[in-house]
Amino acid sequence: MADNARAKRLADLIREVVAKKLQRGIKDPRLGTHVTITDTRVTGDLREATVFYTVYGDDEARAEAAAGLESAKGVLRSAVGAAAGVKFTPTLTFVADALPDTAKTIEDLLDKARASDEKVREVSSGAKYAGDADPYKKPDSDEEPDSDEEPDSVEDPEDDETDDATG
Repeated sequence: MADNARAKRLADLIREVVAKKLQRGIKDPRLGTHVTITDTRVTGDLREATVFYTVYGDDEARAEAAAGLESAKGVLRSAVGAAAGVKFTPTLTFVADALPDTAKTIEDLLDKARASDEKVREVSSGAKYAGDADPYKKPDSDEEPDSDEEPDSVEDPEDDETDDATG
């Protein structure tokens, strides 16, 4: 088993070699400049490599690019073997990256949230508070309590102490 750092270095090298070879060395018109290598992962034993790619275009362009990558797999593996200098050149597997689809889904959800926020903002622009602007009760100036009379509900704490002592 190779360590993770070696697998990471090999994955980075594979990504660079495949991208350069697709850009300059492969003359397949199905690949062209529409294919972008997004990520590469190598197993711990350095025997298999998964290359993730995206294609700019519709579903037909994606299918053509997948067929082009499958047909160029041997040439790309040879280029990786020459550049890597490892005992066993990893087997390449090409997988269409789901990143653009996921990004589009997230963007659609964000647009939906923005539209909902705008709708709430429009509804609330003419709204008024349910009660008064100041919800706290204040005593009216007309009904001030008289200072001569004691309130009925206030008890004297000294009375409680005498009841406890006598009881």
